[in-house]
Formats: sequence, structure tokens, C-alpha cells
Amino acid sequence: MAWGLFQILMISFFHLIKLSSQQETSFVYETFRSQENLYLDGSATVLPNGLLQLTNASDHQMAHVFYKDSIELSSSKPLSFSTHFVCALVPQPGVEGGHGMAFVVSPSMDFSHAESTRYLGIFNVSKNGSPSSNVLAVELDTIWNPDFEDIDHNHVGIDVNSPLSVGTASASYYSDIKGKNESINLLSGHPIQVWVDYEDNMLNVSMAPREVQKPSRPLLSQHINLSDIYPNRRLFVGFSAATGTAISYQYVLSWSFSTSRGSLQRFDISRLPEVPHPRAEHKNLSPLFIDLLGFLAIMGLCTLTGMYFFKRGKYAEITEEWENEFGAHRFSYKSLYKATKGFHKDGFLGKGGFGEVYRGKLLLSREKAVKRMSHDGDQGLKQFVAEVVSMGCLKHRNLVPLLGYCRRKHEFLLVSDYMTNGSLDEHLFDDQKPVLSWPQRLVIIKGIASALCYLHTGADQVVLHRDIKASNIMLDAEFNGRLGDFGMASFHDHGGISDSTCAVGTIGYMAPEILYMGASTRLMCMPLVFSWLK
Repeated sequence: MAWGLFQILMISFFHLIKLSSQQETSFVYETFRSQENLYLDGSATVLPNGLLQLTNASDHQMAHVFYKDSIELSSSKPLSFSTHFVCALVPQPGVEGGHGMAFVVSPSMDFSHAESTRYLGIFNVSKNGSPSSNVLAVELDTIWNPDFEDIDHNHVGIDVNSPLSVGTASASYYSDIKGKNESINLLSGHPIQVWVDYEDNMLNVSMAPREVQKPSRPLLSQHINLSDIYPNRRLFVGFSAATGTAISYQYVLSWSFSTSRGSLQRFDISRLPEVPHPRAEHKNLSPLFIDLLGFLAIMGLCTLTGMYFFKRGKYAEITEEWENEFGAHRFSYKSLYKATKGFHKDGFLGKGGFGEVYRGKLLLSREKAVKRMSHDGDQGLKQFVAEVVSMGCLKHRNLVPLLGYCRRKHEFLLVSDYMTNGSLDEHLFDDQKPVLSWPQRLVIIKGIASALCYLHTGADQVVLHRDIKASNIMLDAEFNGRLGDFGMASFHDHGGISDSTCAVGTIGYMAPEILYMGASTRLMCMPLVFSWLK
């Protein structure tokens, strides 16, 4: 009896030891000469000197590298892990680097659904923010994407199921010697150390240059319950990177990981493989060829000088002191002219009461809509600019965001996001367009109602649009309604009274008494209700 009990205890003891060993994962790669237990996908490759190269000089690439063995996390233990890696992001000479790389925790190594460029080979448009994504990423981002609410073009972010970071900070490290944060240029090409620690539902991210020890203060600290993100607790860890038209070489030099913070293995920083830096090629030139180049340079300078004065009038702009007070982003006329291919008819979208609208694509960005208007009178222009630029302070998902403007002598240009599905009136009155379903119509109505509620009650000032109609309601790629064209809008303080004394709006969409009395005799929102019912 006693011997049988002893055998049961011994079997249970060894079983517990086996379970404990299964639940703890720890590995270290001083270099990547040995690819044991590594899964490489896309452009990822290991160079002869042991560098793990994620992306190279090709555009629109994706790369994934994962530790092959999954991490089996015990349901009885709180989820925790620590990792330390050294990376380097090297841009090509004269080319803007991008888009960055990320440390990834995922229940799968299959990212065939992901997209390159700003999605970093992890996310895509259709699953942006979906809980089914089940991805945690710590991104090193070198491109500013305003759609993702990026703070700058050199930042670190914590992403949960979406490229919209739940926590972000400009790339820097806390210097224990100086007692303050020191900035780090992610695209310097120099090795950068990164630490990611997760314990007690707190994710800490730290970084430092190669020669600096781990800072005493993390760069980012974010409370995250990863148990909700990963219900099956079977995970893979690794890296992802992507390029677009902006490209760079992205490397991982060394990597250590452990599910037990205290047992994270260290690697020798002094023995890291050397990071290659691409150089522009130079050729030896003969003296005669140099003289010829000098002559051609002088002739070219004279030609360029003449072209400069010739084109100066073509791209001339006007700037006045009062414009500085608004703080909105000002585009150069030249950039808008090139983006719209000289306001070519192929990019013409439509014409309204305030001017013509063209489609254009600015450098390294998505398509934009450029509205081109003429103006008369400096005082009238100043008032219009004050109202329109004020729209730059309004942030709501159902408003067409104003990105900036440009002013010339006789015209004014406004830049906003391009709405893929055009305006609502096209879908209501154009027989060539598919009929909107009732669910789609309901989403549009609720979206515009939400925008009006925000304009009337949620903004710093009460904003009266005063020209609600189908042609001023734009539809994005998912047929969400977005209110645009604030050329007739007025602003006044909450609790105050609009000082409008003249009839403003589009006939047929205005309350009837406005045409005869100059202003509505009812509440300020009644003209909007009338146009809404129309």
C-alpha cells in the first residue's frame, strides 16, 4: 500500500516538473547564423555574417520571422514574458526610409491576409481594429500617418488588433546620467536596443542606443489584459516589417526571449554583427570631363535661372500676417498643381457653388480632394479663411476632415480626404449608380445626425452648417456619411445667438421664412431640420 502511494506521488511529481518545463519558454540568438526553430516568410533572410535581414531596397515588401515553437501559457498562471532585441533601420542614401518594423505576439504565423506599407505586414484595411485580429505589436514607425493618429515620423507605438496605437511616444530613452529623455533617430542606421516586458497586465517598452544599458524608466507603460486578447493562450513571437514607396533595410542583430522575466538570457552587445550601410557609387573623373561638367553646370544654372523667373509667376502665392493666427497646414501651390496633374480634366470630380473639385495624390499619401475657388475682397477672404480654417479644429468621424489650404492672388484651394464613393446625391439621382440599401441609408442618416449633434453641442463653439443637402454629404469607402462644404457655416459661442441677418443657403433646402424674413423665426436648428427632410 505504502509502495503504491509512493509511486503515485513520484509520477505526479515528475508530471508537474514536465508541465512546468512546457509552460516556460526561453531562447537567445546571439546572431542568426543558426536558423534553428526560426520561420522566415516574405523578404526575410539571414546574411552570411549572421544578420537577420527583414527588408531590402525593394518596394512594397513584407517580411515575417517567428520562433517556430509555440508558447504554451498556463491558464493557472498570469501571462508574462520579457524580450530584448537589437535592431537597425538603414535608409538608402537620398531616399526616405520606411515604413518600419514591429515585435509581434500572435496566435498564428500566417499573415497572408496582411498588407505592406503603413500596415507593417500585420494588419489590413478590412480587419482594422477587429477583435478577431488577436495581435499585439510594438511598432518602430518611421512614417507619419495622420489616419492612424501618429504623433510624428519617428515614434514607438503599442498596437492591439489595430494599427491605431493604444500607447505611443517619440523614440527616446531615459538617461540615468542626465536625468532626462534623450531622443533616438530610428533611421540613423545604428543598432538600437529594445526591451518589452509584460507582467501583471502591464506592458513596458524601453529602448536605448547600443552602448547604453537598459534605462531605469520605460519609454511606454500601458495597462493591457492580454488574457482577453489571447483566449487560447497558444502564441508565437517574432518580427514583422514592410516597405512601400518608402523603403529601407531593416535588420535584427540579436534576440532573447523568456516567459519568465528573471530567466531572460543576455547576449554580448560588444560582439554584435556589423550593420552594412549602402553607399552611393563614385567614379574617378578625368580633368577634361570635370571642365566639361563645369561648363555644362554654368549653362544649366543660367537655364534654370531663366526657368525660375518664368515659372515664378505660375506658382506664385500670397501670404499675409493674419494667416499665421489660424495655424492650419498650408500646402504649396506647386505641390497641389502636380498632385492634380495641372488640374487635368481626368481628375475632375464635380462643380459646386463654391468652385471645382479635383482628385489628386500628394507624395507618399493617399488620394486627396482639392477644391479650387476664386475670391473677391480681402476682408471677405479673411472671414472665409477664419471660418474654414477653424474647421481644422473639428474632429469627428462623420465630418470630411480639412487637411489644409493654399492661397494665390485670385484663388483659394482647400485640401481634404478623397471620399471614394462620391456624394450622396449621385447615389440618389444617378440611374447608373446602384440603389442604396435601407441599412446603408440608415447608417448615412445616423452618421450625419451624429455630426450635427457634435457641431451644435460638442465643439468648442456652436457651428451652424446652413447648407445641408445631398450634394454636401460625402460617402467614404464603407458608405459612412461625412458632412462637408462648410463655406456657408457660421460660428458663435454656446448660449449665444447667431448674428446672421441675411438669407444663407440653397433654395429648396432652406426653411421658407428665411427667404422672406432673412432669418428663421424658430430655433436655430429648424432650417437644418427642413433641409434634412428635403
